[in-house]
Amino acid sequence: MTIDSKLIESLRRHLFAEEDMHAYAVLDGASVPNLRLKLHELEPEHVCLYRGELEPDMAEVAPYLISLGMKEEFTRWVIAEGWGRHWGVFAVSRGDIRSLRTHFRKFLMVHDSDGKPLYFRYYDPRVLKVYLPTCTADELKTFFGPVQTFLMEDKDPKLGKKFVFSGSVLREEKLVLGGG
Repeated sequence: MTIDSKLIESLRRHLFAEEDMHAYAVLDGASVPNLRLKLHELEPEHVCLYRGELEPDMAEVAPYLISLGMKEEFTRWVIAEGWGRHWGVFAVSRGDIRSLRTHFRKFLMVHDSDGKPLYFRYYDPRVLKVYLPTCTADELKTFFGPVQTFLMEDKDPKLGKKFVFSGSVLREEKLVLGGG
């Protein structure tokens, strides 16, 4: 799948619409081929959401929080190569990368009805776009925390989903992106 430059620019405009906000990607190492290599090569500010020193095979599949810049090569790469491939989700926040790491780590594990811990892959856009509309206002307040906006692909890569939580209302917008 080829993502054209109009779609890339359209997504960048949504991610960097407000000057006082920071854009981040939460990417799934299990879904992104050679993510750690790209992080090493392009050197965006990033942190693993898993704690501690990881074995190499676990580090390859771990989720990562990456700070994005409007003109950075990593930002262009993740949109051009990852959009439509379920690599992760985008978050827009006033928070710094450390506070967001602390926030996002809270949701990595959930428990089933028997109390068994399970990984919650909320950073998969196919999961998050279904999960958010099922949440109560209190759950949304907790999940959004310092995040103002979540942005992710829809089934059709020319479309995006934007979720904003304000007060006690979840606003969901369908974005028609400039792809062709």
